[in-house]
Amino acid sequence: MIFDSLCKVKIIFEHMFRMNKNIKIFFNYVLGPLLGIWLFYSLYQQIKSQPHLQDSLLLIKRAPFGGQAWKFWLVIILAFINWGLEAKKWQMLMKTIQPLNYLVALKGVLSGVTLSLNTPNRIGEYGGRMLYVQDGNRLKSVSLSIAGSICQLTVTVFMGCGGLIFLLNTAQANENTIMGLSFFWLRILLSLSVFATLILLLFLFRLSWIIKLFERVRVLSKYVKYISVLDEFTPKLLLRLLFLSLLRYLVFVIQYILLLQVLTVEVSWQQGFWLISVLYLVMAIVPSFAIADLGIRGKFSTELLSLYSANVVGILGSTFGIWFINLFIPALAGSYFIIKKRFFREKV
Repeated sequence: MIFDSLCKVKIIFEHMFRMNKNIKIFFNYVLGPLLGIWLFYSLYQQIKSQPHLQDSLLLIKRAPFGGQAWKFWLVIILAFINWGLEAKKWQMLMKTIQPLNYLVALKGVLSGVTLSLNTPNRIGEYGGRMLYVQDGNRLKSVSLSIAGSICQLTVTVFMGCGGLIFLLNTAQANENTIMGLSFFWLRILLSLSVFATLILLLFLFRLSWIIKLFERVRVLSKYVKYISVLDEFTPKLLLRLLFLSLLRYLVFVIQYILLLQVLTVEVSWQQGFWLISVLYLVMAIVPSFAIADLGIRGKFSTELLSLYSANVVGILGSTFGIWFINLFIPALAGSYFIIKKRFFREKV
């Protein structure tokens, strides 16, 4: 949203006043750094509001030097793989309208992470990626980014179905309501998740239907030129995108389990895998101002993982650690790229 507003301001100045050098300097060297400072401050406030912050930080502080330190460092390495896979997905998506080299794709992804943490349901992600897309392709790139997000969502919902089945068939879960839901409502959630998975797959493999719908509805027809690029998605490309999304998902889960083990949360690989699958499903469907909000993550992770472990501080520490490694650090890198990027550079 912030970037969209800046783009509108840019267009107004360019067309109405033929922007002079002083105005360009203002946007490049004043407004850009101010935006970066605001982003840094916002991220700081999210960390500051973390519940049990001191206990979590103490556990995490010890993690790199304990007997299982190798697991902690493996989590760090997997974070690079995580965002590397997302950059590869973005590069594949953009190939149809504007080929990007891998480094530019990675910068766009990290810039998107920064803005996503400060906007409702991470919609700022699209604005961050648009920074590295040429003017004529920016709205088209939004439709491509949404398609990539739907691929990731499809994998998340599908795996969440497996997690719900696991919960409904474990002895420990049978003695509890989970996340405040009875087993009746968990079965309803499972049914809805299965249905959602089928709808998402149908949507992905029938993108041409969406284009035809836009063409037939007069109000939407003017936007066809921005989504027509979706018609070039082949089943082979979609399968590759889904495969990369699955790899990213597995990286997410492995990171979480490893960090739980480092912080002595006693869950098996099987338990951890399926409980975290449910956690990511819930995080995908719960609307919030910032889906990465630590309070929401902490609440649901505690509800789920405490079914098998009483180490609440370890659970919260793992939740904070995953957020910090997977989102905060990449967001810092994205903030740097946003500050460095000149909004009015002629070439991307």
